[in-house]
Amino acid sequence: MFNLMLDRFGPQHWWPGDGPFEMMVGAILTQNTNWTNVEKALARLKKDNLLSVSEIYEVSTEKLAEYIRPAGYYNLKSKRLKNLVGMLVDEYEGDISMLFNEDIDSQRMTLLSVKGIGPETADSIILYAAKKPSFVIDTYTYRIMSRHNMVDEQVTYDELQNLFMESLEPDHGLFNEFHALIVRTGKDYCKKVPKCDNCPLNIWGSD
Repeated sequence: MFNLMLDRFGPQHWWPGDGPFEMMVGAILTQNTNWTNVEKALARLKKDNLLSVSEIYEVSTEKLAEYIRPAGYYNLKSKRLKNLVGMLVDEYEGDISMLFNEDIDSQRMTLLSVKGIGPETADSIILYAAKKPSFVIDTYTYRIMSRHNMVDEQVTYDELQNLFMESLEPDHGLFNEFHALIVRTGKDYCKKVPKCDNCPLNIWGSD
């Protein structure tokens, strides 16, 4: 599966972002929207030098919401960003490297304790920002795997994640590229109405 997608698309160089904190912010902003909208929100934060733990901690929730308006659900996401930086300040003195120096299980537990951060967002932060092997499961992963009868449609997040992590070497670079290729395949071919004819995975067939 990995090789078929890589042969078609090549390396994806994902996740875009200038440094780990920007990637953490992006992981929250990309909830329920596309990356183009996230980039617009990040650019607005960068323009006024607000893309840091201390600046987001100090700015009001209402003002932050206006900055990230292009990402959609801006009032909700503003609160989630404030929750994230609040945790970083309260528990790690605002130093994300202290969080990233912990083992994966501890990092994940801490991130999941933040209101508004679920498994997909937590794993995205661990994989892309902390650069540790925690496989990200998203809508595209569910869709591709179930359409090719590799998992039951009722499979849980943890069950699907375990399938990947138990079948692959725990390699950050591999997990990064694999997930990025799944996203590319999902966006280009495995849509709600699939375009199976030219999909790199069509050798398997589907429902």
